[in-house]
Amino acid sequence: MSNRSVERTEQALAAIEAAGDEGRRIFTKVYADAAREAARAADERAARGLSLGPLDGRVVSVKDLFDVAGEATTAGSAVMRHAAPAKSDALIVQRLRAGGAVIVGKTNMTEFAFSGIGINPHFGTPGNARDATRIPGGSSSGAGVAVARGMSEISIGSDTGGSVRIPSALNGITGWKPTQARVSREGAFPLSFSLDTVGPLARSVRDCVQADAVLSGESRAPAVARRSVSGLRLGIPRGLLFTQADADVLASFEALVQALSATGARVADMDLEQWMTAPFKLQERGTLIASEASHIHAATVRDHASEIDQRVLARIRAGEEIPAPYYVGLQRERARWQGLLDEQMADLDALILPTVPVVAPRIDDLQTDTELFQRTNLLVLRNPSVFNFYDLPALSLPIQTEAGELPRAVMVVGRRGGDSALLSIGVALQEQIDLLR
Repeated sequence: MSNRSVERTEQALAAIEAAGDEGRRIFTKVYADAAREAARAADERAARGLSLGPLDGRVVSVKDLFDVAGEATTAGSAVMRHAAPAKSDALIVQRLRAGGAVIVGKTNMTEFAFSGIGINPHFGTPGNARDATRIPGGSSSGAGVAVARGMSEISIGSDTGGSVRIPSALNGITGWKPTQARVSREGAFPLSFSLDTVGPLARSVRDCVQADAVLSGESRAPAVARRSVSGLRLGIPRGLLFTQADADVLASFEALVQALSATGARVADMDLEQWMTAPFKLQERGTLIASEASHIHAATVRDHASEIDQRVLARIRAGEEIPAPYYVGLQRERARWQGLLDEQMADLDALILPTVPVVAPRIDDLQTDTELFQRTNLLVLRNPSVFNFYDLPALSLPIQTEAGELPRAVMVVGRRGGDSALLSIGVALQEQIDLLR
């Protein structure tokens, strides 16, 4: 990788331009002139030995639900194209600019961030970076493809039920979902007040560490504690989260488990089934996301229902009849179960499991079959969403595959409040996975 920001920015812009119509499905906005100016400024600082932080001069894109001053924030919706321009940048955009990041553009997404598939009938659907006939994963669809195709070095997405980790897994890159409170959501178009998180998609955990430092407002460059894979205590939550899985995904996961055990990691199956199934059983009569989304989008649904993707609209409307006593009780039960899982994980460094149990399906199959779309959406969201419910930090790491194979990934889940520790574990695990090539 070139050390010069101008060169790397030009390469990213050229990749977007060379992709033609596909580039316009990946990005909803490209800031070519502003990016070049920011890159030149970064190189001038570097020449003087100055730095604004770990992302100074790095090429970054942001999901189109973060406010950029003077522009309408579309959140992937045609309804929002003519919304009032944002009065100021989202806080994370302010932090990126202050840290010298080169913001190359805004990336496409599922409408209102309400699907894990990545299909968007308004702005187009980005094709998977490995096979453009397949889904990119959502809702941060353009973000994952942009990194995988070299159109940005780091993309900033949001994750309510897996929307950073799913596109990372399906496109063969790294994704980081921090604890919710770690990164401000000020100026981000919401889906769920209780579950929305903000995190990066990147080529490596080390890039995620650098992005996390800037996004979370740390005043100094991040320091990653050196960890060894040997001695790590890793638990595997066998059961529901391993069902309905592709054989190749399971085979890759088991091969990784064997390799980690051979290097000295203490990997063991754990009976956590009641904790892994609790989020689904507790929400059988309605989900937190649907309830909160129906509130957020009440006026839009009232006035513009016909203009919303009907698959998204159905999910929003599912929350309209959820009674307040049920919602309050669900929130109290969520807090209780969070404490119970904390107790189960007290002696672990992390849980490991497949991020998504399947490889990316074909776009055409899901566009034409509504029932298949709904089943697949629930399936790709299933594993990641558990850890939004518990508000635990989680990484998605690509597992090495043979040439021509579709990406698959392992999710590494840390203990409550253990964001920094999990990032250190992630660096060690990724280095070990890279050695398996």
